Amino acid sequence: MNISRTSERTGLPPKTIRYYEDIGLVHPNRSDNGYRDFSETDVHKLAFLGRARGLGFSIEQCRDLLALWEDTDRASGDVRRIARNHLQEIEAKIEGLSEMRDTLSNLVSCCSGDDRPDCPILESLAGEGHKARN
Repeated sequence: MNISRTSERTGLPPKTIRYYEDIGLVHPNRSDNGYRDFSETDVHKLAFLGRARGLGFSIEQCRDLLALWEDTDRASGDVRRIARNHLQEIEAKIEGLSEMRDTLSNLVSCCSGDDRPDCPILESLAGEGHKARN
C-alpha cells in the first residue's frame, strides 16, 4: 500500500510516516520503482504509534512500547511501568501548569489594567525591587 493510502488508514501525515521510517520505527518494503510499499503490519504499527503519541509518549517510549507489543513473551509489568512513569510525568506537568495558572491569575487580578505605568505583572517578571532603568 502506498504512503497516501497508509496516511488515510492511520490518520498520520505522510511526513510523520516518513519520519517514523527514518528513525527505524517502521520498515516498509520498496517496490521496483523505489516507492514505499506498506504492509498491513506496518499500518498497524503506525496506528499504534499514532495512538501512543496522542497520549504523549515520547519517541523512545513509543519505541519501547512497540518492541513490547511485538514481543509475545513480554511481561505486562514492563508495559505498565512505562505507562505509570509517563502518567507521573503528566501529573507533574499538570501540577506545574496549575501553579503557573495560579500565579498568573493572581498577577492579572493585581494589575489594574488602566493608563497608569505601574504594573505588578512587569514588576514581578523583573523581580522584587528591580524596576526598569531609563
